Amino acid sequence: MSAVLAAGRWLAFDTSTDVLSLGVARGDQVWTQTLPGGAQSSSSLIPAVLALLAEAEMPLASLDAIVLGRGPGSFTCLRTACAVAQGLAFGAGVPVLPIDTLLAVAEEARWTQLQAGLLNPKDALTVLALMDARMDEVYSAAYHWPAVPGDARGEERGCWQLAAPLQVGAPELVQMPEGPGLLQAGNAFAAYGERLPAGLRCMAMPTAAALLRLAPAAWAQGQAVPAEQALPLYIRDKVAHTTAEREALKTQAQAQAWQNAAARQP
Repeated sequence: MSAVLAAGRWLAFDTSTDVLSLGVARGDQVWTQTLPGGAQSSSSLIPAVLALLAEAEMPLASLDAIVLGRGPGSFTCLRTACAVAQGLAFGAGVPVLPIDTLLAVAEEARWTQLQAGLLNPKDALTVLALMDARMDEVYSAAYHWPAVPGDARGEERGCWQLAAPLQVGAPELVQMPEGPGLLQAGNAFAAYGERLPAGLRCMAMPTAAALLRLAPAAWAQGQAVPAEQALPLYIRDKVAHTTAEREALKTQAQAQAWQNAAARQP
């Protein structure tokens, strides 16, 4: 991982599933933590972030960016994550780097395959990322990791390319993309396995570690945004706003209050 993270100082978190994943990178050092997600993330995310930053001895203002798993995923939890990212980014004066949840799934699958010795870093890979969207539907998107020619190192030179756009629908409507080294990855197989296309499968979640590995390329591509532009990616239109919006605003206010209190300390 050090070759990927050597140049950055990042805080990353993802709340899109029932798992809260967060991580911090300082150069080639990485700290990660996994906690229960869902409704608990609204109360546990900020304390967990602050504790991890303290462990890494990294003040918020020293970050290059806050890396946000922007969705798709749980609507309420995505709002919580965005509210926290906005509040902390506003207070610290740092940008937010939003990254698609399904891209993080693809990256986690690639990393898992590499660590298991099932993939050569220079080989091409196409990942169909599939996440359970509830309501008898799945989120899907396909990504291509190109082959790396010559003596270039795949970990340093490779970069994901979108092969099929993000969408949500019935499992039977998911189509396999074309590409080398085709792999399905995600958490949709237990619920919809027989209704999805046949093929090689890998369980993978959108982890903070994956977001940290994706951050340098996203940063180099100019994907960082000001705090107020860090917004959730829903895909599905069936969103209940009222309760979730209030919870997100409350969380954002808590983050801002903490940052103001910290600024007043001598």
